[in-house]
Amino acid sequence: MVDKIAASIEITPRQAMESDDLPGLFPKGVRVYMTDVGTDTTETITAGAARLNELGYVSVPHFASRRLTTRKDLEKRVRMLAEEARVNDVLIIGGGLDKPAGEFASSMDMLETGLFDKYGIKRIGIAGHPEGSPDFSNQAAEEALRLKQAFAGRTGAEMRIVTQFGFDAPGFIRWANGLQEAGINLPVHLGVAGPAKLTTLVRFAVMCGVGASTQFIKKRAASIGTLVKGFDPEEVIKPIEEHVNESEQTPIKQIHVFAFGGMKKSAEWLKARGSWV
Repeated sequence: MVDKIAASIEITPRQAMESDDLPGLFPKGVRVYMTDVGTDTTETITAGAARLNELGYVSVPHFASRRLTTRKDLEKRVRMLAEEARVNDVLIIGGGLDKPAGEFASSMDMLETGLFDKYGIKRIGIAGHPEGSPDFSNQAAEEALRLKQAFAGRTGAEMRIVTQFGFDAPGFIRWANGLQEAGINLPVHLGVAGPAKLTTLVRFAVMCGVGASTQFIKKRAASIGTLVKGFDPEEVIKPIEEHVNESEQTPIKQIHVFAFGGMKKSAEWLKARGSWV
């Protein structure tokens, strides 16, 4: 029997704080990431994280470095999440702005403050870009991952790479193997889209600039039959799952689901396929 790859999922702070569907929707201990697009206050993010943890999930709030302004603001958010919401796992990303809103130009700037270590947060996700990024070169991305791996080595942080979503499973696998060949040995959690309408995925793919995958999903959307039926994530996940089951050395450890079609729909699909562990 083929082992089903484990999964985490991503929702918004408002969903975490207000959704009536959340209790019992995910298994206990599942990582539930909370996005940070710059519109939610620290208080809202903290309340959402606290509720997720109270429900038995592992809350993983995002820290978007270019969206935070000062060290003081960063410390307030880290402190509130650690002390009031009992957060011990975070995802640190660049934030996608062309120009930083304040003191932090990169996620490394945020890590080097030492604030996560100060408040006992040792489990840290960092961003990976299998299809590249319009903001920096592949060489720069690889060097940034090296720096973060070195940071983990000297601080004892339990670090992992969480990638942007995409649809090119063979490309994802090549990218992850390439990291390993380059001496970057952090575990990889590959971002995939949950069940959703193709028109929804096209919109998010263009918005997020996921490169080759944008063209893939646009071609699929050109088929009337596929457009009506919607996107089946299995065609992306099955090759990844087969690779993980066949390779003992792969850095790929699980998938991270972007619930563009709704968190309930994604949760039900993951439960049905056996990915919740």
